[in-house]
Amino acid sequence: MGISQEPDKAKDVEQSLRKKFKKTIWSRFTKAINTYELVKPGDVIAVCISGGKDSMLMAKCFQELKLHNKFDFEVKFLVMDPGYNVENRRMIEENARSLNVPITIFETEIFDIVYDIEKSPCYLCARMRRGNLYHFAKELGCNKIALGHHYDDVIETILMGMLYGAQIQTMMPKLHSTNFEGMELIRPLYLVREEDIKAWRDYNGLHFLQCACKFTDACTNYNNEENLSKRLEIKELIKTLKQVNPYVEKNIFKSVENVHLDTLIAYKQNGVKHHFLDEYDGKRKNDKNA
Repeated sequence: MGISQEPDKAKDVEQSLRKKFKKTIWSRFTKAINTYELVKPGDVIAVCISGGKDSMLMAKCFQELKLHNKFDFEVKFLVMDPGYNVENRRMIEENARSLNVPITIFETEIFDIVYDIEKSPCYLCARMRRGNLYHFAKELGCNKIALGHHYDDVIETILMGMLYGAQIQTMMPKLHSTNFEGMELIRPLYLVREEDIKAWRDYNGLHFLQCACKFTDACTNYNNEENLSKRLEIKELIKTLKQVNPYVEKNIFKSVENVHLDTLIAYKQNGVKHHFLDEYDGKRKNDKNA
């Protein structure tokens, strides 16, 4: 398995980012970096590679960014092996070698640890994987970990929260770690569409892991079968809505940038719930919508 080993493969892939996919991928990658201030002088960033298309694209984008960087920062390409089978491990290594991505692999026994857990094994697995990434990245001197979530992940998360979680929240472009002091999570593909990532993969004849989960052969990186089913429902819903309104995806994304707190019944901030009645009687009588 893995992609072909032509000596110019990495150069061709890099060239495609500069030319064919400059507008749809590279420009959106750099826009997210600048808009959300994801990379700052002195950063040491662990680019976390899972073996899938998203994280490998992110790795190539970071390599390109280093060529044009306007200030000093470091990048380390990190692969956590939670217990991959031999074929999946080999595929990750071959892809990294062919694409000229100098990966550092560290091994864990996460799959074995959670395999016999009956209650929420996927939730536990995800938490352990994230914790191990933070821990190892910090040992390498990194202050940030970069994950490969993209634009479609963001809008699907917004709708899933509303329709299945009875809440309004989004997947943030960056977060401070609450368990690892001084560490931060960033999502540089935040503005890149999944269809463009697939187009980049197919154009370059690349083949990546679809899923390396030990529990099922029919999954993606969405943690479990139930969650996958919900994700697929949301994808189909968005596809249907898009037939009527071609701007629906953009509007979903923009909705969490255009929140009017004065029109909400309640909201939470820093774990504290605020209700509109808390200050209702103290407001002026001439409200605009009265």
